[in-house]
Amino acid sequence: MTNASIKIVLGSKPMSNGYHTVYLSVIKNRKRKNISLGLKCLKENFGNEQFTKKHNDYKAENLLLNNYKSRANQIIRDFQLDNLNYTLADFEVKFRGTDAIEKDINVIDFYNEIIDEMTRSGNISNARAYQSTRDSIVKFKGKKIKFKDINTTFLEKYEVFLRENGNQNGGISFKMRGFKALFNKARNRQIIPKNPYPFENYKVSKLKGATTKRALTIEDVKKVLKINILEYPHLQNTFNYFLFSYYCRGINFIDMMKLKWSNIQGENIYYTRSKTKRQFVIRILEPVSLILNYYRKSQINSQFIFPILVDENMNPTQFANRRINTLKKFNNDLKELAKIAGVDSNISSYVIRHSYATNMKFLGVSSDIISQSMGHSNVEITQSYLKEFENVTLDIENEKLLDL
Repeated sequence: MTNASIKIVLGSKPMSNGYHTVYLSVIKNRKRKNISLGLKCLKENFGNEQFTKKHNDYKAENLLLNNYKSRANQIIRDFQLDNLNYTLADFEVKFRGTDAIEKDINVIDFYNEIIDEMTRSGNISNARAYQSTRDSIVKFKGKKIKFKDINTTFLEKYEVFLRENGNQNGGISFKMRGFKALFNKARNRQIIPKNPYPFENYKVSKLKGATTKRALTIEDVKKVLKINILEYPHLQNTFNYFLFSYYCRGINFIDMMKLKWSNIQGENIYYTRSKTKRQFVIRILEPVSLILNYYRKSQINSQFIFPILVDENMNPTQFANRRINTLKKFNNDLKELAKIAGVDSNISSYVIRHSYATNMKFLGVSSDIISQSMGHSNVEITQSYLKEFENVTLDIENEKLLDL
């Protein structure tokens, strides 16, 4: 049976006060599990798995660390003596023990633990989403929140706090879903009891559907196409990305930025969507062909089609930063493009995808075909894109009353 290794480590990311969380790190079969020990210190006050003399109460807390490590090693030995093929999740449950369920588990400490796990595993986008919600909760109630303090009243007051600070339903839903996900992780890891469960009475679903999605009409798209982009050279890439996404079934920005010349085979583009892992084969239309020819001439010695990713060896953090920064610039430039075209609507990368679906519907394409074209898991997702189309259609039909 494979042995596991035990080590006391500091979290890689400091908190706002410069302190790092102390973890018990367990490695088994090349997989790692970091378990927060509820202790913190400055980076310079830690070394060789112990607190240095500069750390307050270093003797008492070092004794605590030794006890934690001894207990962890004993648990592993017990598993081995019982000839159990345990998982890291099994170890965590055993290490935390039944007493952990009755202890006051700190919400922010657990947030830090999950964020650290996600960051180290390269799941940067989710780590940042969790961090955003964590910071919001800290502003609401500080850092000493216990899971036992979270009830329906807490969630309702948190919602009021968010509204007072300018959050709309979409932003509130995002944070509440993130908070619920964290709560569920704590329950699944058995560090808190299954009940009471505050999200049983507080329904996050009530916050859905409050924002109106805006698609460009076919006439709006024609206005963008009429722009003489040679007069606005700083918007050339943005103009190209807009057309490419629109004529490639509303391809997402992240998938567009990852496209390589090797994805082009004959008259088709072959790629796997990052979000759903579905494979797409898209026939190259004439506007797309012109864009590809443009970058063939300018992107010399680059395996990527578009000048967004400049280094294939980026680590997950560098990739995430590049995606966020370039997408932000793209969306800002799209607003300028809309103004130049005389389009009375903000354009964003998401609006392009929404516009493709809506305009296909206007042209008489069935929802089922549009759903397959966009790679949606079911037609209900597509219908949410087409609500605006349905409203416009109803308005047009309603105007027939005037002809009576």
